[in-house]
Amino acid sequence: MNSRVENNRRRFKPLLLLLVVIVIGAGVFASYLIWKKNDKALFEEAAANFIQILENKDYKKLGKALDEHSYKSLNYTLEEVEQKYDRIFNGINITDIHASHVSLKKVNANLYELSYLLSFTTPLGALEKLEYKTEMTKKADKYLVNWEPALIFPGMEAKDRISYQYLKAERGEIQDHLGNGLAINEPFKSMGVVPKELGEGNEKEAKLQKISQQFDLSMEELIKKLNQSWVTDELFVPLKTIESNKAEELPGVSYQNIKLRYYPLKEAAANLIGYIGKVTKEDIEKHPNLVDGDIIGKAGLEKAFDNRLRGKDGGEIWIVDENGENKQEIQAVEKADGEDIQLTIDSYIQSEAFEHLRGNAGSTVVMNPKEGGLFALVSSPSYDPNKMVQGISQQDYDQYANDDKKPFISRFAVGYAPGSTFKTITASIGLDANVTYPDKLRTINGRSWQKDGSWGGYSVTRVSDVQNVDMRKALIYSDNIYFAQEVLELGEDAFRDGLKKFIFGEELDLPIAMNPAQISKENTFNSEILLADTAYGQGELLINPIQQAAMYTVFQNEGKIVYPTLVKSKESPKTKSAITSTTANEMEKSLIGVVSNPNGTAHLLYNQQYQLAAKTGTAELKLKQGEKGNENSFLLAFDTEQDNFLMLSLVEGYIPGSSATQLNKSFIDKLYLYFGMQ
Repeated sequence: MNSRVENNRRRFKPLLLLLVVIVIGAGVFASYLIWKKNDKALFEEAAANFIQILENKDYKKLGKALDEHSYKSLNYTLEEVEQKYDRIFNGINITDIHASHVSLKKVNANLYELSYLLSFTTPLGALEKLEYKTEMTKKADKYLVNWEPALIFPGMEAKDRISYQYLKAERGEIQDHLGNGLAINEPFKSMGVVPKELGEGNEKEAKLQKISQQFDLSMEELIKKLNQSWVTDELFVPLKTIESNKAEELPGVSYQNIKLRYYPLKEAAANLIGYIGKVTKEDIEKHPNLVDGDIIGKAGLEKAFDNRLRGKDGGEIWIVDENGENKQEIQAVEKADGEDIQLTIDSYIQSEAFEHLRGNAGSTVVMNPKEGGLFALVSSPSYDPNKMVQGISQQDYDQYANDDKKPFISRFAVGYAPGSTFKTITASIGLDANVTYPDKLRTINGRSWQKDGSWGGYSVTRVSDVQNVDMRKALIYSDNIYFAQEVLELGEDAFRDGLKKFIFGEELDLPIAMNPAQISKENTFNSEILLADTAYGQGELLINPIQQAAMYTVFQNEGKIVYPTLVKSKESPKTKSAITSTTANEMEKSLIGVVSNPNGTAHLLYNQQYQLAAKTGTAELKLKQGEKGNENSFLLAFDTEQDNFLMLSLVEGYIPGSSATQLNKSFIDKLYLYFGMQ
């Protein structure tokens, strides 16, 4: 019995020993696997840290990520490596750095191969998935990247550098129909100082005083600019932009040549052409393709046509050797200058139209009635857009901003009640409907009238007390009562049907922000009084000067509206039939009479040398019947012999002596002379 137990014990001991060996071996192997796993994880962690440094441009942390021997063997110091990254990636303004496809491949226990792709954006655009490859080494429990210049840009070696050339696209110019500049790129001088050349003490004070007087800069403004954080004794400090021919020698003053946007017509075309300026943070948020420092259109056609005018900047990024010789192209984008845009505007007509408004708040539109081209779009008063580009002073800006006449408003795009010029439309609709006809007489007594007692205290008034009135007389005397009675007989439905043949509610194909022309606030008048008021151009009508001019082209085009255009084109103009040719011809004859008849409201414009058709108008702005309000004055005038022009002029809140007719008499004479010389 004992011998059997003893034998069993002898057999168990080797098995136990074998089991212990197996367990120990398994533990050692497991520990080895864990160690191996942690070792790779540490390589991965170090690689991720290096990638993060690159993405964040945190180059001061490179010392902990790079193998010192790798860059020293290439005769670089750590500081030189850091500076090289900083000068290239921050100097060129490379952004949005992103790594992808990061991979580690084991070479041996202490060496891994690291590869990855980098994508980023340069000022020339996106660079996608550049391939990088290097090695990572384990040294004294540190996991380090072997650095070489190719980790900046693939292909770089030794003491190679990066050459970057940025080519700024030239902004396209805006020209009139004859090729004259309306927005051009002109050489200017940047006037400034190099602080060390001003001297010290009394000498510096004296020089600054002379600069202040000569260039109309306050001492406070000069000191503020000289105290900017970036200013040093050696750097040129720009103080003011001036025209090249006004650069004068003065002790302490220096000049640099620059190119700036220039607007030759100045105030005469400012509200139309607009101006350019530097992008703001808000601009960049709206348009992510813009970057800080970009110049864009800020108002007018400069803004409307910005994408076409601005063009596309270009440039090149190259790897160059120590001698500056090109070795490898990294990125190249061809520069594309902006497009020149030619308008239908005529510089002479634009300038003269502006001058003849004499600073009054108003607008003048001159149009080619046959082809639709707008010769002039004037808004008065205005501002000098060159001040906006060259650097407007706070005093000048405040003067514009606080002006009650609001010079920044483009009045040619603002809706107004058109006043009595609109009677031409009412008469035309009545003629086509066979309700109105030239010799139809109405007997009207007195200067005020109301249909019946249902109108309460409201009545229609007129200026001239003429008893027997037909359509021609009603136009000559501008009789409100006649047209109120005609439209009431015509009825709202027929009147609205006639109005819908014009351009009410339509969006015009023009690069100018405006609301469509409005007949009334609702789709129906719901009031005989409002219907009557609309007949003579008041009520709730809102038509801007451009829209008015377009509507009145029916009289020179056999009843067809010619839509206005602003960009010169060889295409035929868009047209739309609104009234019959018979009516159009009859209206033209009647409007000639408004000028030729001594009683005509436009007789002031009469000149026997030519045959002008015209209609004057006023629209009174008042809160209630019987109250005297400000009046806007209108003038519609057009050539009936050669059909060279149609003009619509408006003067807000005019006073005696400054009606649209009075202000534009000599302008019309100049138009005839100008077209006669062509």
